[in-house]
Amino acid sequence: MRPVKPEDRRVVNIREGNYKPFVYEDGEALGDSILQLDDSQPLGTGFHVYRMPPGMTTRPHRHNGNEQFLILEGELIENDGTVFKAGDLVWLRDGTEHCSYTPNGCLLAVHIPGPEFPVGDN
Repeated sequence: MRPVKPEDRRVVNIREGNYKPFVYEDGEALGDSILQLDDSQPLGTGFHVYRMPPGMTTRPHRHNGNEQFLILEGELIENDGTVFKAGDLVWLRDGTEHCSYTPNGCLLAVHIPGPEFPVGDN
């Protein structure tokens, strides 16, 4: 077995990493940020760590592929009232439409296979 070359590995601690602000295509930024090591994909696509500040609500969106996330810290409340807490592992089917709110902020490990699509409030 060959040793792993330094250029073939990236390691960042999620508590110390350089999170990048998430900015929507229309230029709006809500204060959320992303730590993503794979820079070959658009920010927020593939596997990443997602941080939401206290009081934030995501924009309503539809998933392009199945989404999976693990709540690492905090609490997340879905628009239908479902509450996720630290330790909850969540799977959402391709095409699911939703938005999420965090009262005190949260940190999630997320996998999203493709860009999300904005949807109107329902």
